[in-house]
Amino acid sequence: MSMLFVNGDDLVRTRRPVSTADHQQNSWLARLGRWLACREQRADLRAIADDPHLLSDLGLTREEVLTQANMPFWR
Repeated sequence: MSMLFVNGDDLVRTRRPVSTADHQQNSWLARLGRWLACREQRADLRAIADDPHLLSDLGLTREEVLTQANMPFWR
């Protein structure tokens, strides 16, 4: 029998219950991912701080860019 025609109620549930530890680990990993992305974005801002054309495209001043780039990655 093709899986396309199997009744969804007949399928065996194979997922295990999610524990509190799983949620804590997932939130920790998500936070780490956000921190790494933020750190990378701020490094990119530092890289464009001296390019007036890119700054004007963004509508930002050099000082605004450097202020954002120098903030800690966890903020």
